[in-house]
Amino acid sequence: MHQIVRIGLDIAKRWFQVRAVDEREKEIFNRKLPRDKVLGFLGSLPPCEVALEA
Repeated sequence: MHQIVRIGLDIAKRWFQVRAVDEREKEIFNRKLPRDKVLGFLGSLPPCEVALEA
């Protein structure tokens, strides 16, 4: 599996869209998470850059 270098996080009231890319900007995953699961999910990933969009 490729190393995650950046996560894009589109925040909303109940659901967050989380997209991760590698060093070549190739998508590693793109998933929708409920608000209460986001912090635990991000905590389970290796350190990387996070970009927010509201």
